[in-house]
Amino acid sequence: MKHFISPQNPMREQFSALFNDKSALCPSKYSAYSYTFDSGVLTLTLNRPDRKNPLTFTSYGQLRDLFRSLVYATDVKAVVVTGAGGNFCSGGDVHDIIGPLTKMTMPELLEFTRMTGDLVKAMRACPQPIMAAIDGICAGAGAMIALASDMRLGTERAKTAFLFTRVGLAGADMGACALLPRLIGQGRASELLFTGRAMTAAEGAAWGFFNALHASDALLPAAQALAKTLADGPTFAHGMTKTMLHQEWSMSLDQAIEAEAQAQAICMQTQDFRRAYEAFAAKQSPVFEGN
Repeated sequence: MKHFISPQNPMREQFSALFNDKSALCPSKYSAYSYTFDSGVLTLTLNRPDRKNPLTFTSYGQLRDLFRSLVYATDVKAVVVTGAGGNFCSGGDVHDIIGPLTKMTMPELLEFTRMTGDLVKAMRACPQPIMAAIDGICAGAGAMIALASDMRLGTERAKTAFLFTRVGLAGADMGACALLPRLIGQGRASELLFTGRAMTAAEGAAWGFFNALHASDALLPAAQALAKTLADGPTFAHGMTKTMLHQEWSMSLDQAIEAEAQAQAICMQTQDFRRAYEAFAAKQSPVFEGN
């Protein structure tokens, strides 16, 4: 969970604007994607459209490192992840990943599977809400990136497949067996993970995988508009909400209620809480600053 760190705070040098050319975290070192950054919203575009935006060993690591760095970013308030060329992501590249994996030793394979899982961990651990804008193919690791996001917007063209079984592997990959049943239910998740078949957009919307469906040309603007709404909101409180949504999976109801009591008491100490009250009393809309 991220809190605004003032320039006077002695910890300030540990926190920085991620999208600043002078920053040590400047994403010029990244090549797996292109990006735009506007008004607190970071839009990441997986950018290998000629092959439906597959992932490579390098891009897994780059994306993992980027999402890890967002914990310390003072400028990014919300994130949109999408794909170029009318597709989201086709998963691990068959030639760049799957072929080499067949020649690796067990310790090397374990390093790989842990690295892919670390991407999901980093997405769940970063405090910013993540919106996935999904058009066309969304498969394998691409489906897991979508699943690890906080919300998903799709199109009628979207086809989402957890197709690990199609290449002789278990459906248990990158946290799929934990995340997917919680989103669409145990039975439906079991069907998709055992068969590897594609979930249609209509099924995804009916089952709760997609929050909404849009026309292809309206998809990214809708995702960015949603992200902008969240970026303009009480971002400290949004980070708390994301933290609690993640942590409460392993809590009893009594533990969850107590954890939320403490979380809400912390949020009641923020300036945004006071701003909201003062704006309400003045019959105005609050202007949140994330602190």
